Formats: sequence, structure tokens, C-alpha cells
Amino acid sequence: MIPSVNEPGDRTIGLLAYLYGPGKREEHVDPHLVASFDGMAPDPGRDPQATLKDLQQLLDQPVQALPKHARPAKHVWHTSVRTAPGDRTLSDAEWAEVARRIVAATGIDPGEGRPGCRWAAVRHAEDHIHIVATLVREDGTRPDDFRSGKRAQAEVRLIEKEFGLHQVAPGDGTAAQRPTSAERHKAERQGRERTAREELRETARRAVAGAQGEKEFFDRLAAAGLLVKKRVAPSGDLLGYKVALPDDRNKDGEPVYYPGARLAPDLSLPRIRERWSADAPGGDDIPAEVPRRAGPGAPAAARRRTAAAAWQAVMVVEQGDDAVAAAYIAAAGEVLDALAKTSAAHTRRELREAAWAFERASRSHVRAVRGHDRALRQAARELVHGGPALGRGEDGATTAMAIDMLFFLITAIAHWHARKDHAQQAEAAHRAAEHLRTAYRAAADHPLAVLHQRGRRLARPLLQLQSAVVRSAIPDLAEQVLAEPGWYALAATLADAEAAGHDPATLLTEAAGRRELNTAERVSDVLVWRLRRAADLPADAAGMNPVRRSSSGASRTASQEQNVTRRPNR
Repeated sequence: MIPSVNEPGDRTIGLLAYLYGPGKREEHVDPHLVASFDGMAPDPGRDPQATLKDLQQLLDQPVQALPKHARPAKHVWHTSVRTAPGDRTLSDAEWAEVARRIVAATGIDPGEGRPGCRWAAVRHAEDHIHIVATLVREDGTRPDDFRSGKRAQAEVRLIEKEFGLHQVAPGDGTAAQRPTSAERHKAERQGRERTAREELRETARRAVAGAQGEKEFFDRLAAAGLLVKKRVAPSGDLLGYKVALPDDRNKDGEPVYYPGARLAPDLSLPRIRERWSADAPGGDDIPAEVPRRAGPGAPAAARRRTAAAAWQAVMVVEQGDDAVAAAYIAAAGEVLDALAKTSAAHTRRELREAAWAFERASRSHVRAVRGHDRALRQAARELVHGGPALGRGEDGATTAMAIDMLFFLITAIAHWHARKDHAQQAEAAHRAAEHLRTAYRAAADHPLAVLHQRGRRLARPLLQLQSAVVRSAIPDLAEQVLAEPGWYALAATLADAEAAGHDPATLLTEAAGRRELNTAERVSDVLVWRLRRAADLPADAAGMNPVRRSSSGASRTASQEQNVTRRPNR
């Protein structure tokens, strides 16, 4: 259940006209009162003799009773309360109880004989009500409605439990500001998928991903087509910035600007500078490493390094200091933003949704100690400077490799948040992981199919050898891996690793032992990418020569198989 307390307004009649009207798209059905301050307010929806003016005058009476100079300029309080998708439909009586509890909890009408404001609750859809109140109490004083939004949130958490509804994770004040209803309606009228505030937040996050100074950040904002205004002190020091979409304008035709801090807490200029100060302690725009420019192989190389950085980050999040882990978590958001920005069309949407979902998981009250996250931030930087990746060949295969590693990093972050009781962040990280899982399937389908065919063409003695390696190196997982469809791709990878001079059993033990595999859909797939990264094998095996063995190699295979089967389990 989600309450949304709006900014106070100045026209009671205007709000009532909307609540009792047909809605923007004729979505308001049977608007009617479910509750009011005295239980006897006129209902223009059900009583043909009642008018909107009657209800407005009743609600505004305490306001009008004050001298004009004492009347508040913004006297209309308004909130909507909505059940979650999948919740049962509440009756009018249940919605009436919800309304009474909300106005009591927020200080609008505290009850128990204390003076309150006049209010009415209107229902015009099955899943939500609107509560409208006037912010002058019966005795002419103002209500104690300080932080009414937080009070409403706390009350609906109790209501959800008592009514058996979906329990929304409680917030902790670190979330980005939600778009207002006016912003949402404006986006609908303009046919936008997201509000201007949300589009600006996503663009700003992509601009800061891997950036290492103010000039680069503002250049990226301008290159993305945003209008940028900087706030400069008389001394010439830059204090802040605000951005606008060129086509998002107010009634006077002027661009609607949003300060960075109003987009998200970590997009204020001081918070962004914390990342740069850790990267370049000696001054602005001094890169930690000269970025590799776009060119043949650059996107694939950037994705390999991203996979390696994510692999190392998992251990830090699982075992490191909280402040350091928080820095890695924030940097993981930059990597997701950069990967979404540079990936091919068939994975871009899911990666964008993963980055969008994870944005909420990137912030908490654990203050990050910057500098330790340098490898992840450098990975984000290289993704951006490496340029767009193709959806095929080494670009496509290394995208699958990077997504696979990031899936486990984001899952580890979800567990970290859960241990800290960061409910919203944990939920957001889990949502991001599911989007990554979907993106992975799209990216990995072709390269794994190629490896699968190579594995099926391996000579039977070599397949038997690889089976013995698996049973020796990962005895607890061996039967599961050998039964999976991805087994042949893993067998081909083990053969490739051995042909490249590696000990496949050692590689496999390390790949399986250093990180958990419980969240993997197919363990064999995960091991394929870990082995190919660790052994520096091409992620795309389409151009590799098939593994061939001489007669002496075949005899070596037999002896190696005997040795492997004699090894004790580890």
C-alpha cells in the first residue's frame, strides 16, 4: 500500500472537480465518498441533490472563518493511498478505516477529542482512494502535519499487516525523490515512458559513470542533449548544477530545470566530487589511467576487465568492511549504467532496466569510503570509452561473460543489504539481478551454442577425461553439472584450457570454490565463463580450431584420466 502526500494546493474546488470527474482517460468509475470528518458530508457522486460546491464550502468553512490576512495561501492537503498490484479489492468500509487512520496518523484529524481539520475521502477506482483536507482546524489553528508523508508511510505499514496486504519494504530516507502526480500526468500527455525527472536522473547517472572530473561530467551531459546551468559563487567556485530536457517546458515556455540533488541524493555536486577526489587526489580531471579508446576489440576488452573487476568485488562485498563495501556497491551502479549505455540492442533494454532498478540499491546510510572502488569505476570508464559493442562475436560473448559476473555481484549486494535490514535496497538489487538474468540469456545463447557443438564433437576419450576432472575437482556439484545441457560447453572449455597450457582441474576447483553457485540457473554456464576468463580464452569460440590429439596425446589422455580418478576429493 502506497500513500503519496502531495504539495499543498490552493483550490479545494479544483481538486474535487478532478476527483469526481472522469479522469484523464475516463478511468474514474463511480466516484463517491467512503468517509469524511463527521460522517455526514454531502456526496456529489451518490446524492443527486449534492454538488461539488456544497462539499467544497463545507470543507473550507474553517478557512473562510479566518480573517483574509490569516488564511494560509496553500490550504489544501491531499494524499492518495493505493494498494499494490495483486492485492485483494478492499470494501468501502475498509477504505473508510484506512482513511480515518491516515488522517489521525498524519495529524490532520488526530481524534480522541482533539481539534482536527475537515476532510473527505473519495474513491473512484477499486485500488485507491484520495483524501482531501483543508489545513485549518475547527478552532482556527493549524494542524501538526509536520512530515505527514513519513507518518502516513508508517501507518500503512501497520495497515498492510492487519489487512493481509502486500507489505511494501519501509524506506530509510535515501531514495530519490519520486515524481509528483503533475509530473506523471505531464509525461502521459507527452507520450513519455518516464517523467522528465526520471529521464534526467538516468542521463545524469550515465554521465557520471566512470567520469573523473567536472569537465568530463558536464561535457557528457551536454553531449546527451541536456540543458545545463551551473551555480557559481562570487569567487568563481562552482557550487552546483541543474539540468533540463530541451522539450520539457513550463506554461511560460521556459525549460524546467532540476538541481542534481533533487534528482537523487548522490547526484549533488558535492557527492559526485567525492568519487573524483578519490580517483585524483592531486586535482581535477587527472585520470587514474588513460582510458583505452574505441577501436577493434575495445568493447570486448572492456567487458573482460569488467568481468574481472566484478569477480574481485564479490569477495569485498561478502567479507569486507561495511564502508568499503558501500563504495563498491555505488561503483557497481556505475558499471551497470555504463554497460547499459554501450550494449547491443538485444540486451540494452534489460540492462537499462537492471541499472534503473539497482539505482535504489546503490545508496544507504552506510557512508562509502571512496578509493577502494577504483577498479570498478575504471571498468565503467573503459566501458564508456570502449564504445558500443556489437551483439555478436567476441563483443557479444564477453557481454555474456560480464553480465554473468555482475549477476553474482548484484546478488551478493542484495544479501549484504538484507543483512543490514535495508529492505528497499535488497528488494531493488534482487529486481536488478532478475533483469540481468534475462539479459544474460539473450547475450549467452549464441556463444554457448557454439561451445555446445564443439563439446559434442570432442572425442569420447577426451569427454571421459573431462568428466573425471569434474568429478575430482567439484565432487559435490559433479552429477548436477554432468546432467546439465551446458555440460558439453564446459567440456569444450576444459579442453581449450588444457590446450592453452593450463591445468583444467586446478582452474575448475578455483572457479567453483571461490564464489557461491546456489543462485545460478545452470552451474555449467557459470563455470564456462569463469574458466574462459581465468584462462584468458576467447569468449567467442566460433573461430577457434577444434581440439585435436595425436596418438601420443590419446595415450596421454588415458593416463591422465587414471591419475585424475586416483586424486583424493578436495
